[in-house]
Amino acid sequence: MAAAVLAFAVAAPAHAQDRDAALATLRADLVQLESDAELGSLAAYERLQARHAIDTASQARSSNFEGARYVAERRVQIAQVAARTEALQREADRLDRERSELIVEASRRDAAAARAEAERLRIQAQIQAEEAARLRAQTMTDAETMADVERALEGVADAQAAKLREARRREAELKRLEEELLRESDD
Repeated sequence: MAAAVLAFAVAAPAHAQDRDAALATLRADLVQLESDAELGSLAAYERLQARHAIDTASQARSSNFEGARYVAERRVQIAQVAARTEALQREADRLDRERSELIVEASRRDAAAARAEAERLRIQAQIQAEEAARLRAQTMTDAETMADVERALEGVADAQAAKLREARRREAELKRLEEELLRESDD
């Protein structure tokens, strides 16, 4: 029995050291999570639960220690996972906002490009309308000029025809006078 008591006396401090080491590891994991610049402020409720679970395990009797240590380990893991999840969710939200901003900016650029294209097409249509009006005016001017030329030609032709008629009439009269003179000279 003395050997059993001696074995228990030797095993008790070793068991206490294992217990302290396990709790120290859990506390260190929780402190590392809390001191992480990115994750330290996240999952506050889960970190609080982990801290309470570690405190409960440190105060647990030997018979309940393994169960309390297991709960404390899971609470620390849950706090770590919750903090990473919250960080990832915040990053996803940030990326969604950034994506939305990029879409809005792209829409603005597209709208500006569409306005510029519409303005370019409006100016092009205006230039074409002005050119068409100029060509119509030129065509009308050309048609008026052509009509003037035709009238002038008709006037020239009429004048020439009148001159020709006058020349024939004079020729006929001269011929008649010549015949009269010839007849008078024969008589």
